[in-house]
Amino acid sequence: MQFIKAHPARIYAVAVAALALVAHYVPSLPSALVLGLVAAVLGTGEAVQRTENAKTAGAGGDEHDEHQDQGDDEHQDDEPATA
Repeated sequence: MQFIKAHPARIYAVAVAALALVAHYVPSLPSALVLGLVAAVLGTGEAVQRTENAKTAGAGGDEHDEHQDQGDDEHQDDEPATA
């Protein structure tokens, strides 16, 4: 279960690839079944995206807010002026 929480996007990508291969190589599957699975995959993709967004937001923490005031002002002097 810990692996699933740590790598949901990777598991999702493998599942979607497997589904695409099965849909391609088994043409006798009913289209309603394939469309139902596609709808489920889209819903699962949304859940995976929200999980990854939460992980990314949690990784930044409050450190991002401290450096937000600095901006790119200190790097502007390093770049040559282009006219």
